[in-house]
Amino acid sequence: MSNSLHLSREVKVYIQFGALYWEIPVLDGFSFSQSTNTAEVTLKEMSDSTGASRRGRTMFNDSLAPAEWSFSTYARPFTRDVSNADEHHAVEEVLWAMLAGATHAHYEATPNKWADVIDNTATGADIDFASSNKMVFPTGTIWFKFPANAGSASDGADLWYKIENATVNECGAEFDIDGITTLNWSGMGTKISEPGTAPTITSETTAAELTATDSFIRNRLTQLAITGANSTPILAAYNVVLTGGSITITNNVEFVTPSSLGIVNVPLGHTMGTRSISGSFTCYLDHNAGASGDLLEDLMSDSDNIRNSFGLVFKVGGSAATPRVEFNIPKAHLEIPTHSIEDVVSVEVNFHALPSDISDTDEMTVKYVGLTSQ
Repeated sequence: MSNSLHLSREVKVYIQFGALYWEIPVLDGFSFSQSTNTAEVTLKEMSDSTGASRRGRTMFNDSLAPAEWSFSTYARPFTRDVSNADEHHAVEEVLWAMLAGATHAHYEATPNKWADVIDNTATGADIDFASSNKMVFPTGTIWFKFPANAGSASDGADLWYKIENATVNECGAEFDIDGITTLNWSGMGTKISEPGTAPTITSETTAAELTATDSFIRNRLTQLAITGANSTPILAAYNVVLTGGSITITNNVEFVTPSSLGIVNVPLGHTMGTRSISGSFTCYLDHNAGASGDLLEDLMSDSDNIRNSFGLVFKVGGSAATPRVEFNIPKAHLEIPTHSIEDVVSVEVNFHALPSDISDTDEMTVKYVGLTSQ
């Protein structure tokens, strides 16, 4: 009997952006799906002379909903030797490029780096959103490979699925105290299909870079710097020691689908909605000078500033340690912290990253720093 089953733990995921491919190691729990939008027609009439009434219904397929996909990766910075100098990269940097509105031409195949969107230098890989004020982003193709069951080498074949015209809608970074820095990616595309032939793939990230174990980031080393831009009662700086946190970047992608009668309509493409960057961090309620207790009291008593402004710098993995990833938010609006009554009383602070002007794109920059080559 043919061994035709496929196991999810053997899956490989590839991102095709333009003509090039990146292999993306994903965590358990990935998904992709596409549903159908339907219309229901029902009958509702009064009874005839015999007391009978037609009560039937029928269904029509109107259109395909946009394909949806999601998976998680670890944040994994590394360095690559270029002309005898370290150049910083990340295994998942193609996803950051797509999230930030990179074009296919932004990637320079030699020396394997992004132009404008990601600045791969000797001090770090700096990601900004300067190219993100666009109505439509360039799309890619996401490939899922389910290898043939290794229990029978002679039976079965690899199973491939692809998501066409894929966009990255959201990235959520999580740094809980006991874990490894994780990025939760999700997005949409126009169609899921099973191609007749497998693609020929050469990954822009090497096998050694994909399997290196020194690129994982330990959350327990994370530090947060908070500076206040408003006047009294807001302090110039606060000293807060984290117990956890998260940051979410959302593009609010919308897909446009025609509604012609007589056919099953397919999504035409996407448009970008409002860019939103927000998150939260947790810490113990501490009444030392300039600690979380002062932050809580100052925010509650500040009735003069209708728009508060704080600088937040999350150094996930440590302030100078490698590897690490830094989220720099120059202007954050903080909500009043909420209490969590547990064995040790803690607080959670929600924040929203805002641009310097409502039309700007400088809400946040991201910096990856890999382990320096020895």
